[in-house]
Amino acid sequence: MFEQGDKVICINSAMSLETVEELRRDVPNWVKQGEHYHVRGIADHDFVVGLYLQEIHNPHKWFKVVNKYAEPAFATWRFRKVEHTTREISVEQEETITV
Repeated sequence: MFEQGDKVICINSAMSLETVEELRRDVPNWVKQGEHYHVRGIADHDFVVGLYLQEIHNPHKWFKVVNKYAEPAFATWRFRKVEHTTREISVEQEETITV
């Protein structure tokens, strides 16, 4: 679904009431809804997949579920891939464009 280098937009930056204190402590640099980011890596721990973003870095912490220190990754459901579209304009069309 996501690959390193993909441009994504955050579609959900909400924190649940049950985890907001823990998330603010463990993930001081949080995503913002509507902001664009670039995928710098993917954390795949069999049961959960998360994204590391070029624009956001967080300190490593101990995760007992994977039994290691790691940088927290953001859940993939928080993002949507941004599709790149290119539009070609002919020379004739370019000459008729006014600003």
